[in-house]
Amino acid sequence: MKIGLVGFPGAGKSTVFGALTGLEATAGAAPDKARVGVVKVPDPRVDALARLFDPKKKTYAEITFSDLPASHGGHGGGLDRAALNAMRPLDALCQVVRAFANPAGDPPQPLREILDLAAETILADLEVVEQRLGRLERERGREREIELLRKIQAGLESEQAIRQLELAAEDRKALAGYAFLSQKPLLLVLNVAEADLAAPVSPEIEAAAKERGLGLVVLSAQVEKDIAQMAPAEQSEFLASLGVDEPASHRFIRAAYQLLDLISMLTAGPDECRAWPVARGTPAQRAAGKIHSDIERGFIRAEVVFWQDLVELGSEARCREAGKLRIEGKSYVVQDGDVVHFRFNV
Repeated sequence: MKIGLVGFPGAGKSTVFGALTGLEATAGAAPDKARVGVVKVPDPRVDALARLFDPKKKTYAEITFSDLPASHGGHGGGLDRAALNAMRPLDALCQVVRAFANPAGDPPQPLREILDLAAETILADLEVVEQRLGRLERERGREREIELLRKIQAGLESEQAIRQLELAAEDRKALAGYAFLSQKPLLLVLNVAEADLAAPVSPEIEAAAKERGLGLVVLSAQVEKDIAQMAPAEQSEFLASLGVDEPASHRFIRAAYQLLDLISMLTAGPDECRAWPVARGTPAQRAAGKIHSDIERGFIRAEVVFWQDLVELGSEARCREAGKLRIEGKSYVVQDGDVVHFRFNV
């Protein structure tokens, strides 16, 4: 799962990267290279199962964040080609939006930044569509693809991102190879001053996010970066002094995980308690392949219990006695929080 951090100069993108990863990332350093950091998705269910089984290790789901190279275009010239191309291989985008006065005292313009990025990605996608249509219209037998691309073209020309268009699931799947930027899930991070953390989000920002189907998280990147670089004991003490249980970055990481429409399938035992990210709607046999291809190939059945039932009853045996453990076949759709034991034979 790869999510790219994007944003216009001065938005605090590198500081957000440091807040998420705990890695030092000086703004402006190595401008032509993406910084990459892997972060664990906080999951109290893994912690609860680990307390029950006391495993040799516990493993959380992970997300790879990339602090993408800065664009040389900015507001005036738009995003340059290198910045746009760096976004294409990613699973999702996260736009860091400045919502604080910069050192020069310039007021923030968060709505403008949101609309500017939307316009740039739509124009980039429109260019791809027009080039592809130009080639396809000289060929025969590609009428279905041409019809779909013309529908996309009409939407883009009316300033709608592809993620906003009403498309059948099979059509969205057919578009995957194009790596359209405006089709990628997008999470907005409103980077505010520490003093504004408790302030409500402006109605216009909320409306813009809702209208475009975007996620929205508010945090103060510099505060979160300082927290991320503290020792665990100091971190807990500092958070307690603020009257909160966890850093806002944890909430952001979970929001990014949900942005990809992922759920967590769980496995638990004395060797390991682990969260496995799977796409929502994944059948059991395919989910088994996340663990090992042999399990998918030799799938017999899945023994499934909801994590909370397992924690409350204390063992799979007691869950079976209470009727909480189910036997499911290969077509069963795995649910978020399912603890699964796969039976297989190869």
